[in-house]
Amino acid sequence: MVIALAAAALALGGLGLLTALALLRPPAHDAASWNLSDSSPPDGQTRGGSISDAPVSPAASTSTIRARHASAQLTRGHEDAGKGVPHWLRSLPSARTLVLLGCLTAAILAFLPPSGSGDHLNYAAYGRMVTLGLDPYSHGAVDLPGDPIADAVEQPWREEPSVYGPVATALQAVASWVGGDSLRLTIFVLALFNAAAFIVTGLLIDRFTRDDPARRLRAALLWTANPLLLYHLVAGLHVDTFAIACMVAALLARGRPVGSGVLFGLGVAIKVNAGLAALGPAWELRRRPARLALMAACAVAVVVVGYAIVGPDAIAPITRTSKSISHASLWKLVQGWLQSLVGTGSAYRGEIQVGSLLVLALVAWSLLRLSSRSRAASGLGAGGVRGDRGLEAPVVAAALVVAYVFATPYILPWYDGLALGALALVAGSAVDGFVVAHLLVLSLAYLPARVDGQPEDLEWLRTVLRPQLAWALLALTVALILWAWRAAGRERRPPVSAARRPSAP
Repeated sequence: MVIALAAAALALGGLGLLTALALLRPPAHDAASWNLSDSSPPDGQTRGGSISDAPVSPAASTSTIRARHASAQLTRGHEDAGKGVPHWLRSLPSARTLVLLGCLTAAILAFLPPSGSGDHLNYAAYGRMVTLGLDPYSHGAVDLPGDPIADAVEQPWREEPSVYGPVATALQAVASWVGGDSLRLTIFVLALFNAAAFIVTGLLIDRFTRDDPARRLRAALLWTANPLLLYHLVAGLHVDTFAIACMVAALLARGRPVGSGVLFGLGVAIKVNAGLAALGPAWELRRRPARLALMAACAVAVVVVGYAIVGPDAIAPITRTSKSISHASLWKLVQGWLQSLVGTGSAYRGEIQVGSLLVLALVAWSLLRLSSRSRAASGLGAGGVRGDRGLEAPVVAAALVVAYVFATPYILPWYDGLALGALALVAGSAVDGFVVAHLLVLSLAYLPARVDGQPEDLEWLRTVLRPQLAWALLALTVALILWAWRAAGRERRPPVSAARRPSAP
């Protein structure tokens, strides 16, 4: 009964979020609705504390004008309910209200027991190992028999060493140092750290989008007030929250290469997949090699120093887990097909890794191709593009991390937070709906996310339902690629209004 209620709550929250995002998107016939780009502030001004100093085009883009129209309509919807504004627009709460509610919810969740998976118990055990002088990268909880913290770790993770970066381990060690022999206090300190990272990320995104009410509202729905993210990242207390916070801050601070590089380095030193977003600034700075080299040097220095402190044993668990395949992944289906056609003597992990890289490249290329053609269709050097310098860093980063969560063989619900954090920094499009739907399917697939201690009558959720939902993820991935290609094709055709009208006889 509890599982059914939780599934219903997640489904309602996800469907409600999809509906709200769909209503905020421009009409389908509007070219801007296909544009993943437009991460630049209106009129090229620095939005809400973004500290990028890249040169700006003097022309306002078509998508910016449309965004302003939507923003003005939204504002009027809140200020004047009788001027012909659509009812749904008037009924939406303000972005500030959503941000405050989301931050308050995150703060309250920090004081409640974690839910979802048992990863927080692993974090506590890894921190405990550091305070006791054990290497968490070469030991598991089983190596601390009788310890009040390590004994709480659930199967099948008791033998597993840490797969997280040195900065994550440092935070876990601080929590363990404060908590001592108390598991509850250790988890509480971790929860405070995690909630703070989520709230700070939400405030950074809100500050960046605050000059555009419609966009600010969409960003709040994607991150701070997203019920699925609140459940997975905050209530689930996952270390991914820290990596996403660093990624978002680094993208917003890219005008200062030292600060941005340090933040990217911290993100990678928490969880390696956050480094994928660093390719966004790398692309944006490709014609400014000195600034690019400085940013890269700072990021690499942070990572190298961090891993030098913890030692080379920290590398092996990462390389091992990179070959894993989660049960709800579309690649589990591929693995089954290969085993049925070729033979069961191999897990085909190498072939699946190659295939996932090809899918990642295809999805990323499709999205970046769409963004580039959206810019070309408008004929203006804006809409996610600064002058002639090409796509902006947040656009490239968003395309890459979205491609990653759709293509990676090992995917869990909270991994999608990386994509949603990046999408909150760029213009709205149908990509929002694809990622939220992806997160919703994963949420239902991993409910419950725990393996140990589950009643036998719920085993079918893991053995029957979860593999079947992999088909939904496969369908979403194919649909995303097809949508991006079709939308890019539309962008190549000039809009009807731009066609020259025949002269009068």
